[in-house]
Amino acid sequence: MSRMRFFNRFWIANNRSAGRRRVSLFTKVVAVLALLLIPVLLLYSYSNRQAEKVVEEQLRSSNLSELGFFANRMDNVMESLSLFPVILSYDPHIRDYVAGEGEAQINPLKAQSRIREKLSLQSASGSWTNDLSIALPGQSSVLSSNIYVNGADAWGWDKPIRKEWTYEEDLSRGNPAGTFLRETAEPADAGLAGEADAVFQVRFPAEALRDLLDLYRKDKRSDPFLYRSGQELILGSSSDRAMAEAIRDGVLSRTEATRGQQTIEVGGQSYLVSYVKSAQLGWYLADYVPVQRILSPITSVRNWFYGSIAALVLIGFVSALLLYRNVQIPLQKMIRGVRRMSSGDFSSRIEYKAGSEFDDLIGHYNEMAGKIQVLVEDVYTERLRSREATLKQLQSQINPHFLYNSLFFIANSAMMEDRDAVIAMAENLADYYRYSTRLENQLVPVREELELVRSYLTIHNLRMDRLQYEINVPEEMQDVLIPRLLLQPLVENSIVHGIEPRLEGGCIVIEGRQEGGWCSLTVKDNGAGLDAAGLDRLRRQLSEPMSDEIGCGTWNVHQRLRYQFGDRSGLLLEAGQGGGFRAELRWRCGGGPTEEEGGGEDGAAAHRG
Repeated sequence: MSRMRFFNRFWIANNRSAGRRRVSLFTKVVAVLALLLIPVLLLYSYSNRQAEKVVEEQLRSSNLSELGFFANRMDNVMESLSLFPVILSYDPHIRDYVAGEGEAQINPLKAQSRIREKLSLQSASGSWTNDLSIALPGQSSVLSSNIYVNGADAWGWDKPIRKEWTYEEDLSRGNPAGTFLRETAEPADAGLAGEADAVFQVRFPAEALRDLLDLYRKDKRSDPFLYRSGQELILGSSSDRAMAEAIRDGVLSRTEATRGQQTIEVGGQSYLVSYVKSAQLGWYLADYVPVQRILSPITSVRNWFYGSIAALVLIGFVSALLLYRNVQIPLQKMIRGVRRMSSGDFSSRIEYKAGSEFDDLIGHYNEMAGKIQVLVEDVYTERLRSREATLKQLQSQINPHFLYNSLFFIANSAMMEDRDAVIAMAENLADYYRYSTRLENQLVPVREELELVRSYLTIHNLRMDRLQYEINVPEEMQDVLIPRLLLQPLVENSIVHGIEPRLEGGCIVIEGRQEGGWCSLTVKDNGAGLDAAGLDRLRRQLSEPMSDEIGCGTWNVHQRLRYQFGDRSGLLLEAGQGGGFRAELRWRCGGGPTEEEGGGEDGAAAHRG
């Protein structure tokens, strides 16, 4: 009758649970995918906009800096060319010739030859092709490195001295060609060429600037040009004149700044125009690049990202469908089978072929359902279940024992901005709780227990920084199976009651031994220890019901050993030699309790006196 009442209560509770609306696993998976993707898309959209702004600003600054660097290079070359007339004006042979003294007075032809040679050598030393000339108004003659000008008497004697770089057409070689020239007079305050004793002129063709523009275009994949109001544009050999004129009219002709950037629309496309004014020439060096080319790396990454998201959505949707077909349907079949069994129909079986691992699970379920018909009447099965529930309950009391102190340490370290300590504590605490909260396997190798203890000791070492430990367990013993979380409570007691009260800290030693079919793990410390009366009281309390007078961790360890391996197994407590405390876990290496020992809650633990 009692069994029938149990089944009726179970059936009623199950029907109430089934009556509540449930969300299917397939719906949950789709919802999770949406919840994961939507924040990612929103975050990426925001970050992409910010990245576009930052990258565009950086690229704009980079373009302007590169153009400025190019203009400085050009100015440096022209500055060195502008020094050529000054250098010539200080040459002693040239000064003697201008003054009509020395060799110029004795042998004028030889002096002229020497000067032409100097002009040619000085001209050849320049980075660009150039002509150096000396005009002598008093003699109405010109000496030049240019053979077409040398010896001529034609010169603009009534023209002012061009002391800055000036652009004009050069007709000396027959065909007009644009050139830049600069002059220095002797004396320096002469205004017109005819008023000076001598005029020193340096001239270079505009073609040199075109070659330089072509070089910049090749390196930077851009299209630079030179502009000055009232002058013809100087373009590269493959420049777009219409585009350059549009930029001249839309930007350069309206600005007075020495450098800057502006975005304009030409032919329905946006262009970023950068310009820098040459300090030597007084011309603007301008360059332009399509804005889309600047943003193309970001656009490419954005398109790849959205494509990847689309592929992930498709893969997620297909995965959800496969999950529904291969997981949801078999689970529904199994749920129906469990419900029938919960209603008391132990003869029901699941008839379904999933074509996956569920076939094995369903087969085992059907086998289990057949065995339950027999085991449900077996009292011994109920006893085993009760013992397993007791073990899990005892273990659950241990897990959170020192969580608060560890969290306070993390909080304090974070306030002190000790990043390494926070990371170390968090990682070891995660390893500790990952292990201690697993309930699926109650028996684990000694090796895993030792790894847990190492993490635990590392946590306390971070907090105290005066804790040392040694672990000496034979390799052959580390694969022996023991209940989970037996060693940690003993280490915890050694730290709390033995090491922490001592300002100088202390050492914990963990040793293992196998002898005569029995295994033991010993935890020793050199802490404060216990007197004889305290040790006797602690031993008595191990076999009594748990109370506030004894730590639940120590009592649990002793009781779990007795449950698992029999009454002769348990926790042995002793005073350490030379001070401190010694706790020994002792159990039969062969596994569970023998028939003579039994298990349960009766009996007393063995102790060493």
